Amino acid sequence: MKKCLFWIPGALINLLIIYPAFADDIKYNQQLIDKSLQTNSEIPNLNEIELPATNSELLTQQSTSNESIAQVETEPSTPDETTNEADIELEVIGEIYTLPQSTPTYVIEQEEIQKQGSTSVADVLKRMPGFAINDVGHGADIHTGTYYRGHSINQSVFLINGRPINTNVNTYHGATDLNSIPVESIEKIELSSGAVTTLYGSSGFGGVVNIITKEGSFTPQFNAAVEFGSLNFNNQQTSYNGSFGPVKYNFSFERSFIDNRYKVPEGAANRNADGYLTNADTAISSYFGSLIFDLNDRNTLSFDATKLSSRRGLVYFGFPLQKDRLDHDGLNLGLSWKTLLGNGENSILTTTLGYNQDYFSTYGPTFFQGREYYRTGVLDTQLFTARLDHDWRTSPGNRLRWGLEFQNNNLDGKTDSTRPDRVALNETENENLFNTALFVLNTWNITKNLELDLGLRQSFDSEFGNYLNPSVGFRYGVTPNFAVRGSWAGGQRNPGLDQLYVYDTVHGWLPNPDLEPETGSSWTAGVDVNFSENLTGQFTYFGSSLDNRLGIIQGRWENIGLVDTNGFEAALKWQIASNWSTFVNYTYTDAQIKTGVEKGLQLGMIPYSVAQAGIGYQSGGWQANLYATYNSGARRAFFTNPGDQTTDFVSPFFNLDFSARIPLTRALGIRVYLENLLGEQYERVNRTYSPGFTFRIGLTSN
Repeated sequence: MKKCLFWIPGALINLLIIYPAFADDIKYNQQLIDKSLQTNSEIPNLNEIELPATNSELLTQQSTSNESIAQVETEPSTPDETTNEADIELEVIGEIYTLPQSTPTYVIEQEEIQKQGSTSVADVLKRMPGFAINDVGHGADIHTGTYYRGHSINQSVFLINGRPINTNVNTYHGATDLNSIPVESIEKIELSSGAVTTLYGSSGFGGVVNIITKEGSFTPQFNAAVEFGSLNFNNQQTSYNGSFGPVKYNFSFERSFIDNRYKVPEGAANRNADGYLTNADTAISSYFGSLIFDLNDRNTLSFDATKLSSRRGLVYFGFPLQKDRLDHDGLNLGLSWKTLLGNGENSILTTTLGYNQDYFSTYGPTFFQGREYYRTGVLDTQLFTARLDHDWRTSPGNRLRWGLEFQNNNLDGKTDSTRPDRVALNETENENLFNTALFVLNTWNITKNLELDLGLRQSFDSEFGNYLNPSVGFRYGVTPNFAVRGSWAGGQRNPGLDQLYVYDTVHGWLPNPDLEPETGSSWTAGVDVNFSENLTGQFTYFGSSLDNRLGIIQGRWENIGLVDTNGFEAALKWQIASNWSTFVNYTYTDAQIKTGVEKGLQLGMIPYSVAQAGIGYQSGGWQANLYATYNSGARRAFFTNPGDQTTDFVSPFFNLDFSARIPLTRALGIRVYLENLLGEQYERVNRTYSPGFTFRIGLTSN
């Protein structure tokens, strides 16, 4: 795939911006623009340009289409006079672009994150459509897996404010850590797929998760929470934001600890002689800060930083006891400059510089021929990014987004084992990878009801040469309450530098410098329906075909062959009454291995069915929310316990969680979280069991 394609991007950009002129569409959109300009004849500050308003009651999916389906109008919520829970209007910096509507964009916002009692990004995502997350639970081991539409965490793109937080590390003890961002600093999380992958990376077979952080407010605000609960859990969160002059600021801190020591059944992973789960404790501290400068009416400069320190034990399907520890330290920095081009507000150029470092250190004892030895493994990655992104409404019916991205990834790897049969594998590696990408995504509003997306991403990689990934999508509003949509996107995910060059002393996995990239495509087809004023639904068929999938064969990284995935997503939201709301999400995923020794089997750790439902009530500062979860159980895939087989499936389970808020004063309340109300100690995955019923209780101050 190392063909020189440098001439393609320029020609394709020119081709994509040539579009037919539709008089009716132009007239319609021009009326919208004229109406907007009449309300404010002066050009606003850049931070006053806002995205379409969004509403989130429980878990919702946000539609950002250009009226392809008539938006359901609801009465604006009135803040209760006895509480301080009014929606806070936050500025959005220079965003005129709405995501393509050829695939659904699911959004979960701060209010729902608080209701759920989420303590990590994984906790937030677990109730979103398409996700199967086995490693949720306070301090849970990251080895148990996060999957979106049948794809692993490294086959999706994770962003913070549009900037990557993934690194080029892929082994289980070095995957993207979803504990790395303080939950208190999150404003909302957007989940998208399809043509959006053109903008952010060809490796997003599953999708793109964009974590958007809070901005400062013109009125200073202080939020704090402290919680205690089962398993010696304690958590402290605090944030402070405000502004001085043209500068807005936001600072957040979160600290949590849990010992995760509880009784587990016989045969459970890491069960000690007393019958308790061992080596599963976790301590995490994370920090976030942001500054936003309004330089003038047409320029905004923003800076944000995230720092993580995590210490935990590892429980990875081990028999006998595993005693390995994982230290993870992370740092993510971003500097962004947004400027309005031209005389209006229909063209924004964004320049972004980013730095991401992940330091993973695993260490612990290893046993050989009746003696104990010691092993360590270090993966230190540094990712530098630079990005130019031009978001341009070339006409009322056409939006063009194009740009250039640079990524330089450096990996320092070190393995050391005193075990005699592995001493020869001890090594120190330093590897570097450079990637350049040109991207263009054009969205035509051909008519008021028909939107077409065309995208291209051309990559130039120092390790794997040049490759082109196209995307296409459409959305058509058949009636004001019914729309159809579809998308297709090509992709390529390159092996991690650790998989290519670094021996994994903890798992005993050998690298393979001859690995090929995973290549293939993903697609969706679906409908959006307004059943009534208060009941909306999105239904999506999704699929992918991924060749050269990476996996472990006889202790070595290999390309294991072809995996075809097909599935179905349903997301329903129902506003029952003014104070009541509910949601239902269901995902079916058939991820079938098509070649090799496991031909015909479901991919390991991916359940066929996951369903989530919730019902909530709020009034006068009081809140009550009940959540239900069904999981059909996943294939164990890894086994070292005598009698287990790779074809065994975990038993299905059903779970209920409850959360409530009790107001004490205008700004102070008690929050209660009761998890696993049925008390069933179900197997999460691969002989790792839940603790049964747990509780948390705490004070929140706003």
